[in-house]
Amino acid sequence: MLHAIVFLPLLGAIIAGFFGRQIGDRGSQIVTCACMLVSAVLGWITFQDVALAGNVRTVEVLTWINSGNFEANWALKFDTLTAVMVIVVTTVSAMVHVYSIGYMSHDPNKPRFMAYLSFFTFAMLMPVTADNLIQLFFGWEGVGVASYLLIGFWFHKPTANAAAIKAFLVNRVGDFGFALGIFGAFLLFDTIHLDSIFATAASKQDTTLSFLGGEFDAITVVCLLLFIGAMGKSAQLGLHTWLPDAMEGPTPVSALIHAATMVTAGVFLIARMSPLMEYSETALAVVTVIGAATAFFAATIGMTQTDIKRVIAYSTCSQLGYMFFALGVSAYSAAIFHLMTHAFFKALLFLGAGSVIHAMSDEQDMRKMGGIYKQIPFTYAMMWIGSLALAGLPFFAGFYSKDIILEAAYAAHSTVGYLAFCLGMAAALMTAFYSWRLLIMTFHGPPRASAEVMSHVHESTLVMTVPLFILAIGAVFAGWLGYNTFVGSNMDAFWGSSLLVLEGHNTVEAAHHVPLWVKLAPIVVGVVGITLAYVIYMLRPGSADRIASAVQPVYSFLFNKWYFDELYDWLFVRPALRLGRFFWKTGDGDIIDGYGPDGVSAAAKFLAGRASAMQSGFVYHYAFAMLIGVVVILSWYLIFHGG
Repeated sequence: MLHAIVFLPLLGAIIAGFFGRQIGDRGSQIVTCACMLVSAVLGWITFQDVALAGNVRTVEVLTWINSGNFEANWALKFDTLTAVMVIVVTTVSAMVHVYSIGYMSHDPNKPRFMAYLSFFTFAMLMPVTADNLIQLFFGWEGVGVASYLLIGFWFHKPTANAAAIKAFLVNRVGDFGFALGIFGAFLLFDTIHLDSIFATAASKQDTTLSFLGGEFDAITVVCLLLFIGAMGKSAQLGLHTWLPDAMEGPTPVSALIHAATMVTAGVFLIARMSPLMEYSETALAVVTVIGAATAFFAATIGMTQTDIKRVIAYSTCSQLGYMFFALGVSAYSAAIFHLMTHAFFKALLFLGAGSVIHAMSDEQDMRKMGGIYKQIPFTYAMMWIGSLALAGLPFFAGFYSKDIILEAAYAAHSTVGYLAFCLGMAAALMTAFYSWRLLIMTFHGPPRASAEVMSHVHESTLVMTVPLFILAIGAVFAGWLGYNTFVGSNMDAFWGSSLLVLEGHNTVEAAHHVPLWVKLAPIVVGVVGITLAYVIYMLRPGSADRIASAVQPVYSFLFNKWYFDELYDWLFVRPALRLGRFFWKTGDGDIIDGYGPDGVSAAAKFLAGRASAMQSGFVYHYAFAMLIGVVVILSWYLIFHGG
């Protein structure tokens, strides 16, 4: 059964990818969806067996690498953390697969798309079931390849190609750090097996490591390098620029990448490495600061964007920031809890946005929508549920998971913890604001689309609405049902040894005893954010433009995403292009080719030309040349041998 969970998506990908023409569009959709649905059902059965019943186990697939004393097996590690990730990945992916049947109904490349989706799912299941760092890295890179294929699925669009390349390259920056972290872990522990690393982590607390010309705490170096990898995959501040551009792929791709797969890989990695992270206060502090900054930064941008998918994308970036600063204050269980609830309501929002785009004839600009809530009432209701969960209002899923993160940050009673709490509260206010801004601009007010577009607005088919309904159930009930198990009274028994929290770091337990105002504050700021959006965009529709004009520099700064793309273009892209052009034109063209094959051939041509010019065809010219030759030879002989 455990093998089937992981390899059924791969089987579906192979069949649809290599035999799609033979079995046709419908056959490819049926095969991939069936494989994913079975994998999801088995995932839930495994969750009950592993997480709830406590039957933790590791199943070996094959011996992968065996070189001297080094051995790395391909094995599937199933503990509570893995079981949670498996149900998140398989459930959301199954819904996305089914939804794609309707959304991609007019696309001519359905088998290729379904194959990519299934391969993406398999690639994500690889790191979450890995029992060693090599296997984890293998799946990690597989996710990167799959994201490149899916983001650039519509490769005839230059923007899609550019977005795919950007995502691939930015993630390679993070992956370089991740690879160095693996090397460092092997150097420090002489193994890449996770259980062996965790068992000896405590004994390495005082060990130092030479890095970049200095001696540093070894565990801190390894943890920070691994975190760089997590920053790339999970789009944290500095390595986030690929994430909004990933919207160039089809909407189901956005839902899969941003809800359950790629971006959650970094959160999973840090949670998995909790037995190592706990021994480095510095690494935890860095994770906290970066996460809090990301939550705030992305929320500020989300307030100004006009593309419906980009608003939700920056929302994802912000929520990932919450997860990371939860990890930084040792609230690993709260981070994974929010990862799970977020997967449901964020997939719901993305697929709901896809339903809107589908109804609006592929229009994504919210400024060209409005007045459609009566035409697509089911989608409207689903977007409400997703937005309520995202804003963290009682009693939706986000209320339980986001609030416990904020409470844990406050309960850490540290400088970085208070910083995370403050930035998280500000982000919560902005999250509620841009969520209702999206709802109002998309569904309310006078129609701003053309009459032709409005005449075609219609509700999506059942194959698209049923996945929305199932995800909505998770968005409503996942928090309430999982609270006690994930972060409440049953927390210790549930997580077991899959997460390690040292004595004095149990911020989740402390979060239950924070002052009442800390518990109420997220609700208050959420209501304030919703009220502001309602007043600005519903009661006084023209006031948004007036506010933007009044604070034009600030608005432009936020609308242009803090100019990170422009900054990176100036710092890295242009110099790299200039350097590449120099090596191409001067190094390769002028020097290597100029003095190498091209130079030799030019010299040979020149000499041949001169030699041919001497062939005049006149006998006296040849006789004169012979005479000169005789004189030269005689002179040489007399000079050197005449005596």
